[in-house]
Amino acid sequence: MKFIYNDIFLEHDTGMHPENKKRLEVLKFKSGKVSNGEKYLSLIHDKHYIKQVKDACKKSENLDQDTVTSKKTYKAAVMAVGATIQASEEGGFAIVRPPGHHAHPGRASGFCVFNSLAISVQNLVKKGKKVLIFDFDGHLGDGTEKIFYDKNKVFYFSLHQYPAFPGSGWANEIGTKKGVGYTLNVPLPAGTGDDLYLEAINEFLWILKKFNPDVVAISAGFDAYKNDLLLDLNLSAGIYYKIGQIIKNNFENFYATLEGGYDIGSLKDCINNFLNGINGENVYKKDNPTKSSSTVKKEFDKRVKLAEKSINKYWK
Repeated sequence: MKFIYNDIFLEHDTGMHPENKKRLEVLKFKSGKVSNGEKYLSLIHDKHYIKQVKDACKKSENLDQDTVTSKKTYKAAVMAVGATIQASEEGGFAIVRPPGHHAHPGRASGFCVFNSLAISVQNLVKKGKKVLIFDFDGHLGDGTEKIFYDKNKVFYFSLHQYPAFPGSGWANEIGTKKGVGYTLNVPLPAGTGDDLYLEAINEFLWILKKFNPDVVAISAGFDAYKNDLLLDLNLSAGIYYKIGQIIKNNFENFYATLEGGYDIGSLKDCINNFLNGINGENVYKKDNPTKSSSTVKKEFDKRVKLAEKSINKYWK
């Protein structure tokens, strides 16, 4: 897996907003060639919404109270889509902004303009592929989840803090219609450390493998890190190396796009740990694993049991 990046993503100017260009500047990546993804937008997004984004960006108007635009935001957002499509074709990691997994077909949300991952997944589904979405951002990707909630060609798996933005993603939310049993939420209590996070993945890994995806699409967010500004989870940088290893050891085809992660000082370490884990290379940044308190574990166990009860009957 290789990084896919272009300096256009720095031109989505959000000022002092938590989702700002410093997130990518600290990575110091060399700008490379990225495709324009504008022609793919309609796979997911409504035409009136696409026009709304264009018009808002011309005036640098906010799309909602959390989602800021500037004159170059539209271009950055469609290039983020293109980079993610490119990642899906090359098995790469699209290092992009604005992020995407909160964006719905007809509205922006949670810093997200266009849902790059969902667009890339729908593009694969059109080609006859079964896709597992592994969303390890610390927030539920509610836009992505909703888009595929009634589908059975896409399995959506999310580990996220609950309660937290966007307010949904409870353990019994498992899909609807043909999609029942194809959404799996693991709502983590605040304070969850590496120990319980790995336990949650390993507890449900058999279901993800039984789905037998052709491709794994990864919403790679790093805001579950212990010092992140927006959440209260307690993961180390090292956990992302282990997530990369788990994906590499259990699946053949995969790609990723960047979602959240707002602790500027740790983001490079977390991203490179994930990449090295998935590429079978040495740990980029070692730190001490984190452990959850007994109180957190008690609550965690209740939630995992509910998730198991909700989903297991659909996967024997």
